[in-house]
Amino acid sequence: MATKPGILTDWPWTPLGNFKYVVLAPWAIHSTYSFIMAKDSSERDLGNFLIFPFLLLRIVHDQIWISFSRYRTAKGQTRIVDKSIEFDQVDRERNWDDQIIFNGILFYLGIKFLKNAHKLPIWRTDGVVMTALIHAGPVEFLYYWLHRALHHHFLYSRYHSHHHSSIVTEPITSVVHPFAEHISYFALFAIPLLTTIFAGKASIISTAGYISFVDIMNNMGHCNFEFVPTWLFSVFPPLKYLMYTPSFHSLHHTQFRTNYSLFMPFYDYIYNTMDVSTDKLHENSLKREAESADVVHLSHLTTIESIYHNRLGFASIASNPQGCSKWYIWLMWPLTLASVFVTWLYGSTFVYERNVFNNLTLQTWAIPKYSIQYLMQWQRESINNLIEEAILEAQDKGTKVVSLGLLNQEEELNKNGELYIKRYPDLKVKVVDGSSLAVGVVLNSIPKGTTQVVLRGNVTKVAYAIALALCQDGIQVAMVRENEYKRLKSRLNPEAGNNLVLSKSTASKIWLVGDGLSEEEQMMASKGTVFIPFSQFPPKKMRKDCSYFTTPSMFTPKHLENVDSCENWLPRRVMSAWRVAGILHGLEGWNVNECGNMMFDVEKIWQASLHHGFRPINHQPDSE
Repeated sequence: MATKPGILTDWPWTPLGNFKYVVLAPWAIHSTYSFIMAKDSSERDLGNFLIFPFLLLRIVHDQIWISFSRYRTAKGQTRIVDKSIEFDQVDRERNWDDQIIFNGILFYLGIKFLKNAHKLPIWRTDGVVMTALIHAGPVEFLYYWLHRALHHHFLYSRYHSHHHSSIVTEPITSVVHPFAEHISYFALFAIPLLTTIFAGKASIISTAGYISFVDIMNNMGHCNFEFVPTWLFSVFPPLKYLMYTPSFHSLHHTQFRTNYSLFMPFYDYIYNTMDVSTDKLHENSLKREAESADVVHLSHLTTIESIYHNRLGFASIASNPQGCSKWYIWLMWPLTLASVFVTWLYGSTFVYERNVFNNLTLQTWAIPKYSIQYLMQWQRESINNLIEEAILEAQDKGTKVVSLGLLNQEEELNKNGELYIKRYPDLKVKVVDGSSLAVGVVLNSIPKGTTQVVLRGNVTKVAYAIALALCQDGIQVAMVRENEYKRLKSRLNPEAGNNLVLSKSTASKIWLVGDGLSEEEQMMASKGTVFIPFSQFPPKKMRKDCSYFTTPSMFTPKHLENVDSCENWLPRRVMSAWRVAGILHGLEGWNVNECGNMMFDVEKIWQASLHHGFRPINHQPDSE
């Protein structure tokens, strides 16, 4: 929102929320019906029929730019601005598609009321040339002065400051403006379109091509990575005045009072508003190599919908926890299904997030496999190979720590990461499964004064460590599986062993639960039971009369930068204990592996997490 919002700030359909596309429905339905039901080809208006598909194509085009830009800036190669993007920017820019709806309505109205806009031919060379010349002349000139006017304090505070709230830009930042500002932009860009229509030289290609050109240049100017080579301007020097670069417009967002031009820097040269550092920034950005991370967290896709929750998917969806799915995700099932088949046949680990913690650079890499694939025996060798390759690649890039998230550290898959340590005994990068901090988070989530807990679900390395610590502290742990009970009992001294019992009793109000907790078991719990997961995946919530804690996780401190997406099902700015553990190993410089049967000092890593500003997410009510 602008600092002093003026009139016509909000879009007319804002109250409709995610159902705003219904405003296009009457026109889209009518144009489709008219085209299909026409008696012969002479009555069909192809231009009118293609408006809605063209709008959808624009959305897909913008989304491709968003995903690719986020991927490139996460890697760091040719990145321009290093400052962070946070949740407030994602929320502010989630209505980037409003301008497409607005354009669609105006296109339909134009065809309805402008006689020359009916039944446009597919191509007219003179119309394409006229469109290009009018844009290069009047449009670029008028935009320059309109843009400078928008930087006058009166208009800037009421309108344009909304756009400039994003110092680090993403492609769709280009179209995030108040409604009134978009009216002025459309009036400007309509000049070539209306001129060719009134002159009888318009065509479908000239119209759609011009709008696509504007989209491409807008997205390019705000993508925050440079890719326009310097040799291009050396081969054809006048191009320097005719085409801007991402670094050119990036300076406008960091300096504010320079580089006002639309796509042609020509007028900035004429009116002496060209930023003096433009050429230098362009050259330096192109020379910038992919970033080396100090700590890499290795994750993977979870549910089949997680491809959209991924940071490289839909920004607005990724900024909320999984489980907050939107209705339109179901409409994309062909793409979803295709992504599943691709991961079965081929996949390569990719970078999708970059964070900064003080002087530590963090990256999150994803194994392109879904959770269900980890359960398939024939997929395990392929998955282990991908994890192994990622660890070796991280080492080659100078990474100090690789933390294994979700099923990448499954005991049945790779023995909690021990497989890679045995294969490469001289491995320099440290492999961390984060189990020690997960144990610390669970132990500190148990309400004070608790005397008995129930342990249910699959008993993992984390569960054994929790049960061991509780028994040694005099808290009774009730287990239901005899083989796991005997295994843990053998590791306890006689005094602590008395606190481990084999019992099917469900009287305790504190349940420590892992994967494999059945619905029937949940229904056995008494009213008011607190379910505390020790697993990476949360249990399915079956009881409204019980409380469910999150999986082991912590709130991140404010100085963790560039946080604009949620980690799977966790709330905003909450990070899993396994991921936090890797960061702590990097911050503290602990030169040890934590995988296999190895367990790091629980109290030491717990205190380190608090020292560095991480805070527990699960509250600790006193036990009754």
